[in-house]
Amino acid sequence: MNAEQTGLRVEEILTRLDDSADPGVRAGAEELVRALMDFYGAGLARLAALLRDADADRRGVLDDELVTTLLVLHDLHPDDTPTRVARGLAAHPEHRAELLDYDEHSRTVRLRIAAASGGCGCASGGAQGSREGVEGLLAGCAPEIERIEIEEIPAAPPEPALLQIGIRPADPARAAR
Repeated sequence: MNAEQTGLRVEEILTRLDDSADPGVRAGAEELVRALMDFYGAGLARLAALLRDADADRRGVLDDELVTTLLVLHDLHPDDTPTRVARGLAAHPEHRAELLDYDEHSRTVRLRIAAASGGCGCASGGAQGSREGVEGLLAGCAPEIERIEIEEIPAAPPEPALLQIGIRPADPARAAR
């Protein structure tokens, strides 16, 4: 489909929607078109900015979340899903996640996540915080993933606190003698 054909098709659809008796349907369709145009416009603007940057390389463009999402939606991204997931996890070590497997048929990714431990023996953030962070990350770098399975590695028990033993303070009564 070329630009002229696309423009004619859009005009035809907008005319049909304009003739619709239901103003709610018309308004919803117009809002949907605006939201999609904003999404694609932002993606194209980001792509143009990345390409204009003299220091940008291919990875910088392909690692951008918005550009990646657009490329994946149209099956145009040159990297496969496991490659994008592994690269995304490596770029965000704070999630402490490792890719174990990706099943293309079920679109399921299996990850291993190290549980957070906050020096006091209590979980800080815990598995839920890690899971939410990883889900957000994967939504950006591999939006085609439908299911995430997480194997949690328990946090190591905290090291016992070092107890400092010092010299007992001098007894003021004894020091006066």
